[in-house]
Amino acid sequence: MIKNRILGLTLCLFMLIPIVKAVELDNKNRDPKYVETIVARSRKIVDKLDLKNEGVAINVTNIIANKYFKLNDIYAERDSDVARIKRTLTGEAKNSALTAAQNKKESALYRSHFAFPSELSLYLNDSQIEMVKDGITFNVVKVTYDATVDMIPSLKNEEKEQIMAWLKEAREFAIDAESANKKHEAFGKYKGRINNYLSARGYDLVKEREGWYARIKAREGDKKGK
Repeated sequence: MIKNRILGLTLCLFMLIPIVKAVELDNKNRDPKYVETIVARSRKIVDKLDLKNEGVAINVTNIIANKYFKLNDIYAERDSDVARIKRTLTGEAKNSALTAAQNKKESALYRSHFAFPSELSLYLNDSQIEMVKDGITFNVVKVTYDATVDMIPSLKNEEKEQIMAWLKEAREFAIDAESANKKHEAFGKYKGRINNYLSARGYDLVKEREGWYARIKAREGDKKGK
């Protein structure tokens, strides 16, 4: 009787454990060298998560790689639509069709954007998902935040929080950008907003930057002296 109860309890617990199937790599009809490059890039991001389960690491790698593939497909379709429209239409019909192509791309990006963290959440916690986002966007959030705080040591806590909030907002756009340059452009827009914000708060950014450069130079001198 006791053995039956234990067996029944074990089965119940087993049924409560979510069964998640392996994530397939979306590599069909893709250039093998391109796939290899994207998988290697994705695995480099995953390696920093220090995941203990290799099966989970592979699934997360494939989710990230598939995100890159999806973005490539979205922008390739956009480019194809634009080329066709410019080749076949003129005037107002052309303008309307180009707008429709842009809206089609934005709609696809919107769906892909929110699906990505949802898929990752099956295997990663919030902190790890943040690390993945930073990996995809070259760690610009941390680099920019640390540099800004180092440049202006007198920043107030609420100012630091606002800067971080804007950088993370920029990261969401950068994740969906079509190239490395476009990713940096997304951050560039928010860096401009941050600079305007700090200037409005009374900071002289020219003087702050000059003082920062002087401190960096002094630090480098100290390191050489040691």
